[in-house]
Amino acid sequence: MLKWAVACVLHVVLVGFANAAGPFGSVNIGNWVGGAFSNDESGAFSHCAATAPYANGVILVVAQNAAGSWLLSFASPGYKFNKGENAAIDVIFDGQEQARVFATANRSDMLTAIMPPNVVRSFQKASLMVATAGHTVLQFQLTSSGPVIAALANCVTKVKADGLSKAGDFTKVAAKPATAEKPAAPPAGKPGKTASFSGTGFVASANGHIVTNHHVIEGCVGDIKGNLTGEATMVLRVVSRDAVNDLALLQAPATATFKDFAKIRDRSIRSGDSVVAIGFPYHGLLTSDFTVTTGIVSSLSGILNDTRHLQISAAVQPGNSGGPLFDTSGQLVGVVVAKLDARTLMKATGTIPENINFAIKTGAVRDFLDNSVVPYQTAEPKGELKTTDIAGNARAYTMLISCTGTEQADAKR
Repeated sequence: MLKWAVACVLHVVLVGFANAAGPFGSVNIGNWVGGAFSNDESGAFSHCAATAPYANGVILVVAQNAAGSWLLSFASPGYKFNKGENAAIDVIFDGQEQARVFATANRSDMLTAIMPPNVVRSFQKASLMVATAGHTVLQFQLTSSGPVIAALANCVTKVKADGLSKAGDFTKVAAKPATAEKPAAPPAGKPGKTASFSGTGFVASANGHIVTNHHVIEGCVGDIKGNLTGEATMVLRVVSRDAVNDLALLQAPATATFKDFAKIRDRSIRSGDSVVAIGFPYHGLLTSDFTVTTGIVSSLSGILNDTRHLQISAAVQPGNSGGPLFDTSGQLVGVVVAKLDARTLMKATGTIPENINFAIKTGAVRDFLDNSVVPYQTAEPKGELKTTDIAGNARAYTMLISCTGTEQADAKR
């Protein structure tokens, strides 16, 4: 009867998870119950999920969708969220490993967050998770969390290979989740092949701290170098990295001096606000100077409602990664991180995306700088500047970041 009751709770919770129908097959491990689900509208496979009820009134839902992303949801009949409402949730595993995830209310009684790979690994190893959102602190005893992650990964693999019609007991011969696998070895015959790669960064403090993307320096071998347009190259030291939020902090030599540094906008950006992106795309193929593009904030969230990101229409290309995104008063409102892969979307939808690019919001940037004890400055937007003036001011602190790296690392740029 208990299993039946939990299964009913599961169905009620997950029907609203993604307009889902199911479960197909089963996941029954400890207090976790779940299976595979399809999209009600298309009938296509949507995700595999499992749920566990807790005495605090919260139902914990773990899922992996068809695209391979891991999701963590907190559901309760007592929740009264506005649809689309966002919340930052700090999670601590076994009192040691800590991370912040960003959740969105896709329905009034549920918050759902994307779990980065490191959080999935912590979740599957931990026996206790403490989640804090604002003044609310919740504890969850994570019994059988490792096996349930493996079963859900197995579920996704099997359903994608065999279809929903052959769904069965996914706890049998459960495969390891993709997040736990090691990166593939370089192809035989090309060990250690390297080339020169570049990205963008910007000075974020009077002390010569420089912010860029983690993926810009990931895979670098030897020195990481930086230079302002028309000035001498300097060797930069790595201070800290945040692979989850794709941020890295570099330090210029003590002898380096900068005329100015970026100030972070101390007011929320809005959808429709104009933005200016500056960076060094295709350095060496195009101009040696930085390029300037303009657009608007298209959305206050990124792919799969990732609230750490802004979606922007300003054109960016490989090499723009890590560059500053400004508002019309010249204050920093984001760090350019990526553009939507046109080939991938073309295969999925048959259409080519236009002007769909992303930037990391300043909330994540400020948290990163706070954790690294960087004395950055904030500023209120004061009137509009011409784009030429914004670019002219940014010349003093927008930097080309370059290094020698592996071809495998270049695939991420």
